[in-house]
Amino acid sequence: MMLPVDEVRLNFNPASLVLLNVVLGFLMFGIALDTKAEDFKRVLRMPFAMAVGIAAQFIVLPAATFVLTLLLKPGPSIALGMILVACCPPGNISNILTHRAGGNVALSVSMTAISNALAIVLMPLNVAFWGGLHPTAAPLLRSIALDPLEMGGHIIAIIGLPFVLGIAFANRLPALTERIKKPARIASFACLVLFILAAVAGNWRYFLDYVGLVILAVVLHDALAFGIGYACASLTGLKEYERRAVSIEVGIRNAGLGLVLIFGFFGGLGGMAVVAGVWGFWDIIAGLALASWWGRKPAEGRPQ
Repeated sequence: MMLPVDEVRLNFNPASLVLLNVVLGFLMFGIALDTKAEDFKRVLRMPFAMAVGIAAQFIVLPAATFVLTLLLKPGPSIALGMILVACCPPGNISNILTHRAGGNVALSVSMTAISNALAIVLMPLNVAFWGGLHPTAAPLLRSIALDPLEMGGHIIAIIGLPFVLGIAFANRLPALTERIKKPARIASFACLVLFILAAVAGNWRYFLDYVGLVILAVVLHDALAFGIGYACASLTGLKEYERRAVSIEVGIRNAGLGLVLIFGFFGGLGGMAVVAGVWGFWDIIAGLALASWWGRKPAEGRPQ
């Protein structure tokens, strides 16, 4: 007899979790190697576009996700997983997809850098706020006794510290950075994908049993995320060149970080882990399809 998804705890041994933390730290280090002081200075040259993208990620998307969970009425752990994914920062694959889409890569890179820095504080606060408001997920969150400060400390260790070290490394050793940044980015992303595959493979029976419960929610949620980015950019008057960057930046969430937090703070809670695992693959597929479609036609506002 199949257990309710809210009662399932997926398996991921402590040693593997430590290694996954290291891989994520390496991923953030790789992002930082590609981040220059100039990326932060660009914020001063395009403050409005940056503000729109940040607001879409950290305010509009979590709020819209909350509403989507009320409409779909998934199980509490699935709803909490959707909220957690929505609160995650973007991954650096968003920069690659923005380039493929013919969008503003400078804006995308800057948003990735700023968003990951802000996520150290905003992610645990957002999860606690929206999860605490949810009628069915809130009791589950209280039973876990999530401490936003503890989660914030964990995020600092696996996002903040490697990010700062990567920027310092790039500034001190620019020649070496140029040689290793691309291989480091590819290797860290490949390791992250392998770990997501390992998490799914190690709990394959659970994913087969429960994927049907989350696939529609993930597909709708992912489409909503891309749509929110594009709509916010359009409604605020940004040109197509910026709209594509903002849409992809809001649509691509770091599901790998979500999995780390789910195994580290939520005990591998079934619905949450299945949502993050399915999102990790679907998000890349959907983002690649959207970027390829956009890339077929020039974007309005793109410098010639």
